[in-house]
Amino acid sequence: MIDRRYIRRLVAVLLTAGALCTSATAAEPAVAPLGIDLADYDYPYPVSHLALDEPGGPVDMAYMDIPPADGDASAPVIVLLHGKNFGGAYWGDTAAWLAQHGWRVVVPDQIGFGKSDKPRAYSYTFAHLAANTHALLADLDIDEATVLGHSMGGMLAVRYSLMVPGEVSQLVLVDPIGLEDWKAKGVPYRGMAAWYARDMKKDYAAIQAYQEKSYYHGTWKPAYEGPARTLAGMYASPDKKRLAWVGAATYDMIYNEPVVYEFDDLAMPTTLMVGALDRTALGKDLVAEDVAARLGDYPALSKAAVAAMPRGQRILFDGVGHLPFIEAPARFRRALADTLGIDAPAAEARPATDKKPTREGA
Repeated sequence: MIDRRYIRRLVAVLLTAGALCTSATAAEPAVAPLGIDLADYDYPYPVSHLALDEPGGPVDMAYMDIPPADGDASAPVIVLLHGKNFGGAYWGDTAAWLAQHGWRVVVPDQIGFGKSDKPRAYSYTFAHLAANTHALLADLDIDEATVLGHSMGGMLAVRYSLMVPGEVSQLVLVDPIGLEDWKAKGVPYRGMAAWYARDMKKDYAAIQAYQEKSYYHGTWKPAYEGPARTLAGMYASPDKKRLAWVGAATYDMIYNEPVVYEFDDLAMPTTLMVGALDRTALGKDLVAEDVAARLGDYPALSKAAVAAMPRGQRILFDGVGHLPFIEAPARFRRALADTLGIDAPAAEARPATDKKPTREGA
């Protein structure tokens, strides 16, 4: 005969397990696989493709080319370069605002990111990515542009501007990484295998926790969900191993190719826009706490960077972290309007309830 007390205990255990599963599901939203090339994710504007010639065969580079709202064929051009954990889609609102104010906006997904191809056998270097970007602009008959880069895109924007300085009318760096040389500050080399193993553990919970701590200074709002869920959807895809390999290769690129020593060669007008609370840095988990505390000090790093730039200026956003165009879009647009000479309506460009950013330099 079956012991009824055993049955009751078994039922209680199963009910508890079910409750725990339900709780975990509620805490961690289900993320649908989007494909590592974001095949199942719609960008805010039509996506075009450029086949880049490579020794192993053509490699596909995706991009958005948004015309100015007024249709002016002679409109100034701005190129928006994305960061490491993003594709071009997160520029959607910024691109819409720029197009509304008379700019043609080109938003590439670099090889290895977003909707572009992600080959394993590829030379992931800033010079190579910059050359790809230049090939794209040449294909679009663009011989001069303002270049704006965020995070890793800031390092790429610097490399691009140094490679073709005569084709960059103005450089804007938004919370760029690479304002310091992590290797020189004691961050040890992690290696591709370790980066790969780290990336293979990425899911929504890990991505959200990292972004909350590193990008948004311990806060989280619904407006921050989009980029986190998009990245999680890529890592939920069947070809996650290839994505993790490319992620490791680009981390290696960032660590090994500092740009901080070349800021004095930037001859064009250069504006640094940084969140005063940004503390993003590579390899903080690899060093002692006292060393980690000194890494990613954006207020100090940006001040030193601007001092090295012949025509540099800095705009500091108080109370903001790594993504000012998402966390404080009104303040970011105001600063961008001033930097680019956009005559935006006063109510839009300078909201009375929003503190004006601190501007320094010439």
